[in-house]
Amino acid sequence: MNENEEMIVRDARKLGVPKMMLLGIQHMFAMFGATILVPILVSGYFEKACGQPLSQGLTVSVTLFAAGMGTLLFHVCTKMKVPAFLGSSFAFLGGFNTIANLNTGIYQNMPVNEKAAYACGGIVIAGLLYLVVALIIKIVGVKKVMRFLPPVVTGPIIICIGLSLASSAISNASTNWFLAIVALAVIVIFNIWGKGMFKIIPILMGVVIAYGIALIMQSMGMTNPDGSAIINFASVAQASWVGLPQFQLCKFDITSILVMAPIAIASMMEHVGDMSAISATVNQNFISDPGLNRTLMGDGLATALAGLIGGPANTTYGENTGVLELSKVYDPRVIRIAAVLAVGLSFIPKFSAIISTMPAAIIGGVSFMLYGMISAIGVRNVVENKVDLTKSRNLIICGVIFVCGLGFSSGLTFTIANTSITLTSLAIAAIAGIVLNAILPGNDYEFGQNPAGDQSRGVFIKSSDEKKGK
Repeated sequence: MNENEEMIVRDARKLGVPKMMLLGIQHMFAMFGATILVPILVSGYFEKACGQPLSQGLTVSVTLFAAGMGTLLFHVCTKMKVPAFLGSSFAFLGGFNTIANLNTGIYQNMPVNEKAAYACGGIVIAGLLYLVVALIIKIVGVKKVMRFLPPVVTGPIIICIGLSLASSAISNASTNWFLAIVALAVIVIFNIWGKGMFKIIPILMGVVIAYGIALIMQSMGMTNPDGSAIINFASVAQASWVGLPQFQLCKFDITSILVMAPIAIASMMEHVGDMSAISATVNQNFISDPGLNRTLMGDGLATALAGLIGGPANTTYGENTGVLELSKVYDPRVIRIAAVLAVGLSFIPKFSAIISTMPAAIIGGVSFMLYGMISAIGVRNVVENKVDLTKSRNLIICGVIFVCGLGFSSGLTFTIANTSITLTSLAIAAIAGIVLNAILPGNDYEFGQNPAGDQSRGVFIKSSDEKKGK
């Protein structure tokens, strides 16, 4: 057993409740920045298009509630086995922007909250499409589906998942490079030289120490390089201590459904990549057990629930996969603690406002590590599966995936029935990789026939012969 295997913790209960809580808080911090960014961006779309801000649905509190409850629902659907956190999906941002700017038919002069409700109705239908695909997988079997998802496809997609987020990390860090470097340095120091509990909570330590330094800098009258305040407490003063999230029941219309529902195809492709990344990270076969059909069902139900109460779509979060890789604590219980904390925070507007004051630079510094870890997992996926890049077909597939995943920075927008539909860069990359793998000659990959390769990325299923001992 090597050093890494000795560090792995699969049952966090042996660490004790206090340490489990700290690990849960660390996961909450990892997802928080990106999760609350989605409703902030979406609110901006609607305010710009309609001239007034949203007051119901698609708020930070509703988003946190939807993410927490969606994560718990996902864990129930996946037999409590998959250490995944579901946060706000960025894939649907283009759809929200499209609906915000609709000004024909019933959408003409429609109040901003009502228009957002119709957008959320499209999210519900998108979530239900997951269930249809999950049923197909259940009927035909995961082995036939995974035939189209060999390491030459999933590896580069995982790499793109991390690298596509790189610009976000740079953008956030550039607001104050000193704080970003402090956060990154603290994470590296605790991860490499930390002892005991400190070694498995490097991200939390990075956030706490960097935030403490930001407070000191603020008290000394220092500002960000652009002159803005390092920490803005205005929202904290206005927030109450206890309050219900501003839920809003969704509404349905064919136009909004045609805008939002097709994006589910894109987000499902990302889901498969995320499941491969998580499986490879913790070296467990989640695509086989509990099964890709169950993970898709959990993701879909979480998304439908979020849309139903006025929240953005949910998706499995790569940020938390990075935390798993760093902490080596793979117990799903820790993720569920983070989910419960997120739900609790949704009822405490004051505390939610305090956490949302986290300087963007600190989030950027943390993201340097997390996003890089995701891409590194993808590289490991390719290397450990011995993908033969001397073969032209493999080079072509990898090359096209990389260019699509990193080149289409704004996605690809096309119009169907006078409705704009946007596919994200990751969706384009996944679709291109799957199609090329299916049509190019020389596809010799057989899922379940290469135990060493499949196990290294966490998606091994024993063949029927092996199960019989032949």
